[in-house]
Amino acid sequence: MLVTDFSTDSVAVRDRFARFEATADSWYLPNHFRSDRADDFRARMRGLFLGDLTVSVLTCSQLEVSRTPKLIRREDPEVYQFHYVPQGLGVLAQAGREARLRGGRLVITDSSTPYHGRIRGEQAIPCSIVVHVPRRSLPLPRRSVQRVLAVPLPVDRGVGALYARWLADLNARAHEFTPADAPSLADATTGLLSSLLSRVLDTGRPPSPEARKGALWIEIRDFIHRHLDDPSLTPAAVAGAHGISVRHLHDLFAAQNTTPAGWIRHRRLERCRHDLADPGLAGRPIQTIGARWGFPDPAHFSRTFRTAYGMAPRDYRHMALRDVRMRKQPTSVQGNPMTL
Repeated sequence: MLVTDFSTDSVAVRDRFARFEATADSWYLPNHFRSDRADDFRARMRGLFLGDLTVSVLTCSQLEVSRTPKLIRREDPEVYQFHYVPQGLGVLAQAGREARLRGGRLVITDSSTPYHGRIRGEQAIPCSIVVHVPRRSLPLPRRSVQRVLAVPLPVDRGVGALYARWLADLNARAHEFTPADAPSLADATTGLLSSLLSRVLDTGRPPSPEARKGALWIEIRDFIHRHLDDPSLTPAAVAGAHGISVRHLHDLFAAQNTTPAGWIRHRRLERCRHDLADPGLAGRPIQTIGARWGFPDPAHFSRTFRTAYGMAPRDYRHMALRDVRMRKQPTSVQGNPMTL
């Protein structure tokens, strides 16, 4: 299973912080945790496990974390941790440097060196997304990477911005992936990080072909997602926007066992399926939803949707909205009322 979700909501109040600590240690690496709200600690974690690479998403209101020399001697997986902070405030210190964290910052730590950090966020929004990458997976000298430990890296432009969008997409679509996707997802993430670090460090060493290919693949995916409602989105348009040939584009998608047109069609169908299941769009005609996402012919949309999901769009909408109504119905409880 690629994805594991954990929430303290399912744990007794007195056990929440201890269960969180144990889960975090078993998923990633040993740390000491502390919180001003440990008496009633509320947090959610999601782990996306891609072989040796792990993506962890944390949502909580306040947390401190420390990795001490004793913990390092006990266990050291020799990984870099890329901490992306979508929102919130905090501090992360390592190797004699201290990075002030705020929404939109990226900071690197090394599991073999002590560090200390703290963060404050909002309960409903992820405050930290951390990618754990084995040091051996990045083709950069460790002494070079040491120069940027606990140094805020730019994620508002270029490859950094692409990396931030990639993380958001990984989290949003985590449950869509299968074990067969793990190697390509790990390679793409590592390649993007290699490209980002190469630019930040300016080592004079160009990114490897694998890293360049991974970064290009992510850039193309992001471009497609942002232009799904554009009727002129075709493989030729995608290739032209990225300065590559259509044949090269097909080779990139063949490595993912699909085609550019197939990928575009699948993502458009997913947007249609999402809108059909949205109670707020229940009054919008089905043909309007189809046309918005690149299916202007209602008959063609119906056939394509049925082929992908085994039922017509109208039947899917009826089923999805019925399920939403059922989930919203209050559950009647027989017997004496419970006192909280």
